Amino acid sequence: MTNKNAAFIFNEEQLDYKFNDTHPFNPLRLRLTVDLLQSLGALTSNDIIPPRKATDEEIGLFHEKNYIEAVKRSSIEELPAGTAANYGLGTEDTPIFKNMHDASALLVGGTIQAVDEVMEERYEHALNIGGGLHHGFRGKASGFCIYNDSAIAIRYIRKHYDVRVLYIDTDAHHGDGVQWAFYDDPNVMTLSIHETGRYLFPGTGAITEKGAGQGYGYSLNLPLDAFTEDESFLNCYETAVKEACAFFRPDVIVTQNGADAHFLDPLTHLTTTLRTFKQVPKIAHDMAHQYCNGKWIAVGGGGYDMWRVVPLAWSKVWLEMSGQASLAQGKLPEKWRNHWIDKATDPLPQYWEEPEHEIPKIPRRPEINQKNAQTLEKSLYYIRREMKETVNRTT
Repeated sequence: MTNKNAAFIFNEEQLDYKFNDTHPFNPLRLRLTVDLLQSLGALTSNDIIPPRKATDEEIGLFHEKNYIEAVKRSSIEELPAGTAANYGLGTEDTPIFKNMHDASALLVGGTIQAVDEVMEERYEHALNIGGGLHHGFRGKASGFCIYNDSAIAIRYIRKHYDVRVLYIDTDAHHGDGVQWAFYDDPNVMTLSIHETGRYLFPGTGAITEKGAGQGYGYSLNLPLDAFTEDESFLNCYETAVKEACAFFRPDVIVTQNGADAHFLDPLTHLTTTLRTFKQVPKIAHDMAHQYCNGKWIAVGGGGYDMWRVVPLAWSKVWLEMSGQASLAQGKLPEKWRNHWIDKATDPLPQYWEEPEHEIPKIPRRPEINQKNAQTLEKSLYYIRREMKETVNRTT
């Protein structure tokens, strides 16, 4: 039996994962979220567990040794341009910064810490908002991600706890690095709901990407049309998650909670509101209790409107996880707004959900919803067929 409900993995050193002052992946998002929750009275020092730094052996559960060494070298000396480029380092997306290895290893360690808190039953749930770097590959950095903490953590779960893992990714960008890490593994199912790759990095995540070999059928993608709104997003997400759970019957759920599907995000084209970011963790939470005895590990991810969206969206994950979801209504704490209002580069929100007049009107809504409904049907065809055949065999 667990003796506590949820653990929040955080310390100030996680803010050291910073490429430069103008890079959109700004670690201040973490500080803003923590401050918002503390101002609300929903996060205390008793809830917070500091992350540990992942060891090279743990990082090597997924990443190649020569890549880890290249990250280490680039943290303390200048790599030749060609060598750095071979590893995806020193690019516009992943510029090299001082102590990059240590900062990256701490984010990985935070997610592993969350895993241990849940799998050793000290807590039912755990959140590491500093994690969620889902684009990293075995031997290459990609899309703001040096080490892929989710892929490492899932390998860690498989090695140390030998259970079935459902990974759910709601970032607007396809969770490519995690998907490919487990593409042929029938013990890990990856589910990614994202903006179609026709318009957005990394360009993958088609419905035809279903896995390979013994892992066929255990990769599930829902590429949504640009300008998708709440109703269609949530219908696709809830339907897919519930059917994936019924099909796969996981022992633990890991969710990546990117906050960039929001209509204010500057890097994507989806148009959800903060209502979606309240429902997404609620459904995952419900499924964790229905199938996994509550075992739920959550990480952060993308999200580039750090003043108006990310702190509210990530706070809702913790509020749901810790049984305080009812606090996310009405006005935001004045203490939080007063502290940050002079530092913010955008007007700070006043409410937990956007006023109706601020939500954009999408003229192609019926067509977009219909296209997404067709995508959902095609994406779920295989597991629905397998479920039907299973029922037929047992009756």
